[in-house]
Amino acid sequence: MQSIKTRVLFVDDEAGIRLTLPAILEHEGFVVSVAASVQEALEIMNHQAFDVLLTDLNIGAPADGFILVSAMRKIQPGAATFILTGYPDFQTALEAIRKQVDDYFVKPADIPTLVSTLKEKIHRPRELCQTPCKRLSAVIRENSNAIIEHWLREVGGDERLKSIPISKTARIDHFPDLLADLANVLATGDVQVSQASLTTAAVHGVDRAQHGYTIPQLIAETRLLHRVIATCLQQNLLSMDLSALIPDALKVGEYLQALLEESIRTFQGTDSVTKPASRAASSAAKAASRPRQVSGSNWPKLSP
Repeated sequence: MQSIKTRVLFVDDEAGIRLTLPAILEHEGFVVSVAASVQEALEIMNHQAFDVLLTDLNIGAPADGFILVSAMRKIQPGAATFILTGYPDFQTALEAIRKQVDDYFVKPADIPTLVSTLKEKIHRPRELCQTPCKRLSAVIRENSNAIIEHWLREVGGDERLKSIPISKTARIDHFPDLLADLANVLATGDVQVSQASLTTAAVHGVDRAQHGYTIPQLIAETRLLHRVIATCLQQNLLSMDLSALIPDALKVGEYLQALLEESIRTFQGTDSVTKPASRAASSAAKAASRPRQVSGSNWPKLSP
């Protein structure tokens, strides 16, 4: 009686390895399907059954092999998952990999070891860490301080922003409250920016004007915050609920854009030389009384 061959989904964006490694695996008795991108791999795993996922860690973008690991765990939880990485010193990634996949291989992989490991572990999969899937709201709450500190480092490395003479406390300003409100919006599915957040954004625009910011600098610090949140998201992919990831990520961009527009509006109405700060802030707060939606794509997206 003929034995059933092990079905492998292999994903890598390097054309050379897509030609060589699948051929070796097929010679060893595996049936191999090949994908060159995350999108292609997701399409295949939604329509075919596999025993093994073997994916590069970086497919197009850094660490997006995590997306495929998480998706395979959800779509085909019985499949063994393996990561290929060219970065053995990527400690954050490797720690996540150790907890969430059956094994990982450092490029260039030792082929006999890879083949024997695949054959062994598909029959005796390891006990994986069953971390509950988190929403982006929980990730933001848990990492709020780290996000702020990372953002401050990014600002300190930006020539446009570090030239502004401003204290660390004044630089941080309302951002912790902003992150808390953003997490709440994501958790509740609310489609409105709260009046409190709009008021804070309005006052922020006035304060930044009085500290000597320009509108491009105001935009730059928001763009950096968006980028830092996206980095935090990427670092926590293996613990996240992928089914809500895309809508939550889009809502982050829309939320930040809505507050940025409010800050710019009051910034433009501020005379930083002749208008007292208290009176300007009061005017800004009154102007922020109408709620605004954060869904429906009424604003352009900020680039991460």
